[in-house]
Amino acid sequence: MSTSIWASVDYDRPGKQTGDLWLPYSVHRSAYGNLTIPLAVVNGAPGPTLLLTGGTHGDEYEGPVAFRRLLRWIDPAALRGRLIILPALNAPAVRAGLRTSPEDGGNLNRAYPGEPFAGPTAAIAHYVSTVLLPMADFYHDAHAGGSSLAYLPFVSLRRSGDDALDAAALAAARAYGAPNIQIWGYSPDPRLSTAEANRQKVVSLGGEFGGRGTVSREGVALVERGVRRLMAQWNMIEARPEDALPGESPARTVEVSGRDCYVYAMRSGIFEPAVDLGDSVVGGDLCGAVWGLEDIADPPHDQRFSRDGIVMCLRHPGLVQKGDCLAHLAIEVPS
Repeated sequence: MSTSIWASVDYDRPGKQTGDLWLPYSVHRSAYGNLTIPLAVVNGAPGPTLLLTGGTHGDEYEGPVAFRRLLRWIDPAALRGRLIILPALNAPAVRAGLRTSPEDGGNLNRAYPGEPFAGPTAAIAHYVSTVLLPMADFYHDAHAGGSSLAYLPFVSLRRSGDDALDAAALAAARAYGAPNIQIWGYSPDPRLSTAEANRQKVVSLGGEFGGRGTVSREGVALVERGVRRLMAQWNMIEARPEDALPGESPARTVEVSGRDCYVYAMRSGIFEPAVDLGDSVVGGDLCGAVWGLEDIADPPHDQRFSRDGIVMCLRHPGLVQKGDCLAHLAIEVPS
């Protein structure tokens, strides 16, 4: 297997280990240097392998915090199977608080299946594709809106075209206990982590659990509880009574079905939203207005929704450039 990355842990050794992935990276500052990526492996009795990644984008924090919390309480003696946890997968971006890597400008979630020697971002994606996903039965990549977006919290799955795989992912999403399940039916970009998991027939979930570049307490709790519920669903741990939700009702299921779910800025300026997360809208409703920055006499430029739906995502910073995503909708579908 050709990969530039090596691990300081043994993926098969019983018990709990922490260490790093080491990515050789020769730069002016350090001729024989490495980039390091924190890693934990927990092995219990025989069972399935669950791969958890957070920090794919470095300004999304709920996954990294929740996975670190999970690592503190998980007991190998009570575990059936193996956990592989990378809470800061795109470690250079996480350390810099940036969506993309400060080393090469790469977006890790637009890099799969990656290449072993084409720069840090491509090398990390290649390691996930060729080493980690082949070991995994299940995969969860936790996201948030980062610095530029705010999201209504949801767990998500990406349609694969394989009915059995999609049914298994949907069953997992229902077990997660999130208030919303979002299906990515419109998926023009094949370079995402969950798209790679689909290609390898690994049951996978994504999700957006916060945004605005902050740490959502609700989002952290949702991810931590959701992973415990998944592990109980897959018989990796015993179910915990405190993870049951009082009066639990089925999650609302929504789908992003096409490009017309998105609203993009048609000019640069200051975005004044006219809706809130969770609002229901119809086609033609006002999404918001973009105010110009130069001529005070310029009228605002109205931005409208193209179709009916639920507002799942909104632009966070007020300043926008033409082409920025201002919002996206999802359409409720039968649960």
